[in-house]
Amino acid sequence: MFLSIATTHQPATDLGFLLNKHPDRLHELALTYGKALIFYPEASEARCEAALVLDVDPIGLVRGKGQSDGLLDQYVNDRPYAASSFLSVALNKAFRTAMNGVSSARQELADSAIPLEAVVTPLPLRGGEAVLRQLFEPLGWDVTLAPIAGPQGDTTSRYVRLTLRGTARLAALLNHLYVLIPVMDDAKHYWVGDEEIEKLLKRGEGWLDAHPAKELIVRRYLRHRGVLARAALARLAPEVQDDALESETQSQSEETLEAPIRLNDLRLAAVVDALRATGARTIADLGCGEGKLLQFLVRERFAERMIGLDPAARELERAAKRLKLGAPGGPPEGRVTLLQGSLTYRDLRWAEAADAAALVEVIEHLDPDRLPMVERVLFGAARPRAVIVTTPNADYNALFPSLPAGQFRHRDHRFEWTRAEFAAWAQRVCSSFTYQVALSGIGHNDETHGAPTQMAVFTR
Repeated sequence: MFLSIATTHQPATDLGFLLNKHPDRLHELALTYGKALIFYPEASEARCEAALVLDVDPIGLVRGKGQSDGLLDQYVNDRPYAASSFLSVALNKAFRTAMNGVSSARQELADSAIPLEAVVTPLPLRGGEAVLRQLFEPLGWDVTLAPIAGPQGDTTSRYVRLTLRGTARLAALLNHLYVLIPVMDDAKHYWVGDEEIEKLLKRGEGWLDAHPAKELIVRRYLRHRGVLARAALARLAPEVQDDALESETQSQSEETLEAPIRLNDLRLAAVVDALRATGARTIADLGCGEGKLLQFLVRERFAERMIGLDPAARELERAAKRLKLGAPGGPPEGRVTLLQGSLTYRDLRWAEAADAAALVEVIEHLDPDRLPMVERVLFGAARPRAVIVTTPNADYNALFPSLPAGQFRHRDHRFEWTRAEFAAWAQRVCSSFTYQVALSGIGHNDETHGAPTQMAVFTR
């Protein structure tokens, strides 16, 4: 596995002072699972690049250094090759001083944002490209992916070459990589205990608490150990701990079903991508709840203004806290507006402003006899250029082993549509209000039952 860090800050060879590794030397570090080599493929005044190459001993892993499920799994796996927690540990050992933001020779430069480029390969794509972008782009990195060719020259979506470009402190880049490489791999080669919370909070200081995918990062970094994840989240945002626990209790059934496929993260990423494709600039999140979609959109440059609408004042209070409205680090005043209101009544506060609207897992919470009123308000009166609707796919429910037949995923759902029912409703809306629609699925697509979430993108 390979990691490189380059800069064009001049003189670029100052990178050696920041990393505390001389560009003219080959540096070797002994690790319990192999060795790490640090060298400089390029070291000029214009550009300097440092490379960290990890040579993992696969036999050493079998001798109790790793975790496996059986004899064959011990030998046939990607652990010696794919970027993972092995690389994070090596990164910390090789560049610990730089990760702490310290440089005895160039402290002023260590405190400064400089142009940086990082390459990680091969990086596992657990959760797909959307999750990877969800992790790095909110931190200001320009993300480029290239598929890795397989043994026969075929490309695979399981591993990619990741390139990050941006302007930041070197310490910030190193800490982002340290945390997010094992998060993307969604595994660790060692036991995860309470001390991992301290590592996460230390390396996530200054950025993790405001990251829109904070919950996903914490859960994956701590290997889905719920007790540890809740403790870490409570320390990251102690003021919302009680609200988070209450919200978790209320939605426990649905989250328990969908957590193994991390569907909510994929769903929000898909909606953001769909909104971006419409060219929308002012977006209304109808039924915004505690503001998770809005939190994603705040990080997007295309979303110039956002409006969140919800009938529950308590949910809007949570959204305001999540988005840090009116607080340091929050969006500029006027970029995000939260409104209390109902979808069944015309509301010019959002209808006249929004050129796109999103209803993410909202319609299934409405009584079927109230849905026509929502259609008239949304598609008939407001008529935004684009409307995005997501809802559970009832066909997929058969694949949840703990969900009894005929039962909905959440106790507050009034209905859950099959793919045929959703398609029929979407076509009826198009016929009645002169829209066009494109249907798709979100999450793992089963050949028989489809994807767990279905999405409709209405445009006119």
